[in-house]
Amino acid sequence: MTSLTLVYISLSGNTHSFVTRFATFLKETHDIESKLINIKDLKHETFPIEEEFLALLPTYLEGGNGLDKGDTEMLTTPLRQFIAAHDNYKNCFGIIGSGNRNFNNQYCLSAKQYAKQFDFPMLADFELRGTSADIERIAPIVIEAWKAFSTYYSGLKID
Repeated sequence: MTSLTLVYISLSGNTHSFVTRFATFLKETHDIESKLINIKDLKHETFPIEEEFLALLPTYLEGGNGLDKGDTEMLTTPLRQFIAAHDNYKNCFGIIGSGNRNFNNQYCLSAKQYAKQFDFPMLADFELRGTSADIERIAPIVIEAWKAFSTYYSGLKID
């Protein structure tokens, strides 16, 4: 059985809910086990991640409109620090963002910023807790990106 590491931060429980449902879906439909790492539980501890991983995060920004102000990340920075530490970003094959569409330009802005800073793709987004349709839509995107990354960087074949 193949295993996928999901590195995320969840503050209100929405992202955690999505990640656990996503992991269950991957196991039941693709026989992929998931290793879940919630950065919130680490209390700013970092360690190297040797395997490929997917990052997921919600968007929490300081006020504004996401254009000329209000694009400063808050509360989720421990995930950014974890990805930067030990060059972990080199093993991240992509990121998924969540947010609230009511915030217009700020919707999933943190994930877009991470993708730009660390030069990995933003693979998908979902609103709030996500739906089962979001999980079904996102799973093949993640699996294809993971396969491409693994094949290119390590020669690992994922079934």
